[in-house]
Amino acid sequence: MVQLSASPQSPAASTLDEVVRGLESLPSAPRVLPRLKHLLCDGNTAMDEVVEMVRLDPGIAARVLQFGNSAYFSHGLRCYTVDEAIHRVGYDQIYELVATAVASQILVRPLAVYNLEADDLWASSIACALAAESVAEQTNADRNVAYTVGLLHSIGMVVIDEWALRQQRPLRFTAHTLPLEACEAERAALGFHQAEAGATLLRSWDFPPAMSEPVRWQYLPNGTAVHFPLAALLHVAKWLRTTVLHPELNPARPHASLLARLKLADAQLDRLVTITAAKFKRIRVQLDAHAPATVSLRFPGGERQVAQGASSRPQR
Repeated sequence: MVQLSASPQSPAASTLDEVVRGLESLPSAPRVLPRLKHLLCDGNTAMDEVVEMVRLDPGIAARVLQFGNSAYFSHGLRCYTVDEAIHRVGYDQIYELVATAVASQILVRPLAVYNLEADDLWASSIACALAAESVAEQTNADRNVAYTVGLLHSIGMVVIDEWALRQQRPLRFTAHTLPLEACEAERAALGFHQAEAGATLLRSWDFPPAMSEPVRWQYLPNGTAVHFPLAALLHVAKWLRTTVLHPELNPARPHASLLARLKLADAQLDRLVTITAAKFKRIRVQLDAHAPATVSLRFPGGERQVAQGASSRPQR
């Protein structure tokens, strides 16, 4: 379901490029940032520890990859994974990126358009990344690239939510079940869906097509020939994500023909649910063990203490 204050055909309607333009940051997870900041303040921290923690935050990971692929750092060579980008960008720049994320108000803002808390967005992103990594291990795909695509698969929702906030548009989308979720309502209201918005943002940030196009085709992987393997892998990873986080929804399994093209058997798919759930549980335990009860965040009006995992919805 979707509620709109104006029809998408009105003169105020925006194109996809206009919606994406100007989005400079993605929300970061309150449960990740305190631990990451602690690691960066510790002179004995190994770079590998920083890599592992950055991989748990979609906002910082996207920004690190954007920096790594910028003309200044890339010298014409693309990087596809967080570890490549961090080693390319350097320790000092990573520290600045984290400091910026901690100081940003978007840090703890949920996605009001989708009725998602910040922690829910983080859990969905990480579970999908872990699922994509697990599928890649079964299908001989690049596990690190698959992880990154899974981590960033829903950034189009952030694009749409941020645009609606800036434009003061009272959009409300309710996600339906897989495989289409809210994309039909998004397209009816905006002329595009979140996967297209996400791919456009990644392209504008100089992400290679090998990463942006699977995001674009996550709902319909058969629509792309060149990028089918990773788009299909992401499609399956989203099913695993939902099965792990919301088993009560009992989402329909990916189509048999798609699984056949990936050479995944039903028994393997069931094992991947168990594997993904175990990986996700380990990460939650790790972060919860190191998380303070509150984290101090700087806002334009001064500092305030924010409880871990808690956030208030923006008023629109």
